[in-house]
Amino acid sequence: MAKKSRRAAKKTTGRRKRRAWTKQHVQELRTHSRSKTPVAEIAKRTKRTPGALRQKALELGLPLGHRR
Repeated sequence: MAKKSRRAAKKTTGRRKRRAWTKQHVQELRTHSRSKTPVAEIAKRTKRTPGALRQKALELGLPLGHRR
């Protein structure tokens, strides 16, 4: 019988892969902006970082990150 080699699972660095913004993603961001959804919640729902969301909102001229 041959011995099986056991390798440790590759550790992830926590970095996320870049994803292109589709028309549907932009529309979803606009909807969240209008409803004043917190950035952290949008980030969880869209699986994007808060920084990526703020950057795209700035590019589109949308208000985001409403503080009450």
